[in-house]
Amino acid sequence: MSETILLFIVGFILFEFALNKVLSLLNLNTWQQPLPAALQGFYDAKKYSEAEQYAKANFYFVVVSSVFSLAVSLSFLLMGGFAWVNDLALGFSDNVIVQALYFFGFIGLGSMLISLPFDVYHTFVLEEKFGFNKTTVQTFVADKLKGILLGAVIGGGLLALLTFLYGWLGEWFWLSAWAVVAVFTIFFAMFYTSWLLPLFNKLTPLEDGDLRKSIVAYANKVDFPLTNIFVMDGSKRSSKANAFFSGMGSKKNIVLYDTLINESTIEEITAVLAHEVGHYKRKHILQSMALSVAQMGVMFYVFGWLAASPVMGEVLGAKANNFHLSLIAFSLIYAPISMITGLLMNIFSRKNEYEADNYAKETYSEKPLITALKKMSINHLSNLQPHPAYVFFNYSHPTLWQRMKHLQGND
Repeated sequence: MSETILLFIVGFILFEFALNKVLSLLNLNTWQQPLPAALQGFYDAKKYSEAEQYAKANFYFVVVSSVFSLAVSLSFLLMGGFAWVNDLALGFSDNVIVQALYFFGFIGLGSMLISLPFDVYHTFVLEEKFGFNKTTVQTFVADKLKGILLGAVIGGGLLALLTFLYGWLGEWFWLSAWAVVAVFTIFFAMFYTSWLLPLFNKLTPLEDGDLRKSIVAYANKVDFPLTNIFVMDGSKRSSKANAFFSGMGSKKNIVLYDTLINESTIEEITAVLAHEVGHYKRKHILQSMALSVAQMGVMFYVFGWLAASPVMGEVLGAKANNFHLSLIAFSLIYAPISMITGLLMNIFSRKNEYEADNYAKETYSEKPLITALKKMSINHLSNLQPHPAYVFFNYSHPTLWQRMKHLQGND
């Protein structure tokens, strides 16, 4: 039984790898196709060539890094690497919670060390070559250390609690785990801007001026419960621009990248925020959260049903099963379902993006939103006509061309 499951896991890993590479190659080849008339002129010839080279560089980078990752992952899985790390963790303590912490600590550290050279190359070579990187070595190192610390404190704390609940509640573990992770997710969605984001970026209140007046006037017009408007030093790491709002309930914080402010007009920024407000007004955030929580419930129910089976440990080459081995085995077995739910969530997300665009059009204006979307696409050196299959599998947003046609009523 365990050998059959292992073959299924390996087969799906190879299938997903092949699918991603075929889709990426199809997407890369679209750069050779002529642009629709409405998209011509976005880039000048030099900029378009640069965008194509950026796409090719990213494609080759992903091919090399993913082939290496595939080789390491399959070798680790087939040669009993998880079982070996489990034995190592068990040697440090007889306490199941401590064992789980050691196990995932070793796995996480190994994964970070393996990916580190690729992260360094992508940041300081590839992104640097095309003018995106603004990250210093000091910032890069600080980000990694902060990430490790947060992972140890938050991730380790959550893992310890789940391990304890599994040993205490047995068959009812799935229900308690669902509740804990759901509360955890909602809590961090509420306080992400206040607690986590400032650990990595500086948030400064937007100074008084025409931009603040425009945003506040729009928020008042549509009865949006605006609490704070922050400017984030996104240029500390990248020249790419963005904006978002966070918070649930009565408190809403708008965060503008300083790069967006530097490259956009007041009308364009307000239009982008009108789109974000559209997500709130159309209850997309609550709907996405509800779907995510429901998905967690199904996942934990299936995990609770499988976790105690000795087969879960055997799949990874271990002689005996335990909670942390079951988590790893389950994540591998559940991967096809995750892929399907991811596709469905992307379809749902793309629908929501159209609705948010409609809201911005109805309550503000479509013209500055279109020009803002154009600028951001050029700023990111985006593919203006990605392959439809690549979009279906990977895009949470419609393409620029699709959004333009929709906003102009031509779809």
